[in-house]
Amino acid sequence: MKKLLKSSVVAAILFAGINTYAIDGRDYVLHVIKENGKEVTFGLNNTTKANLSIYDQDGNLIYSEKASGKHGILKTFSFEEFPAGTYFLEIEDSVKTTKHEITITNNTTALSAKAVSSVYKAGFSAENTSVAVR
Repeated sequence: MKKLLKSSVVAAILFAGINTYAIDGRDYVLHVIKENGKEVTFGLNNTTKANLSIYDQDGNLIYSEKASGKHGILKTFSFEEFPAGTYFLEIEDSVKTTKHEITITNNTTALSAKAVSSVYKAGFSAENTSVAVR
């Protein structure tokens, strides 16, 4: 009985400290590396090709490019010429399209690492991702 109680306590402590994360190799994660004034550097891991587009808050396309990298994508954008306001960075790869908010003030630019929206393409869904527990 004592052994069962000890095992239950250890299991409860273990489950209380569990971290979960998605490990789907097809899915990228945006990492904001540096925000310096009106310049933003970010990286996309787990993808080697993506279409990057910047839209204003009315949905008008301002900038677009096809980006690629051998082990991921690293990009730096300067927003010096952009007026203050809210913009959106849209990232499209073979799996999904996500939008991230860009907020520009008079002196700074901030890119949200958390996506505002994600739309998976046909044949892919968030339910098809793997989850690992450590």
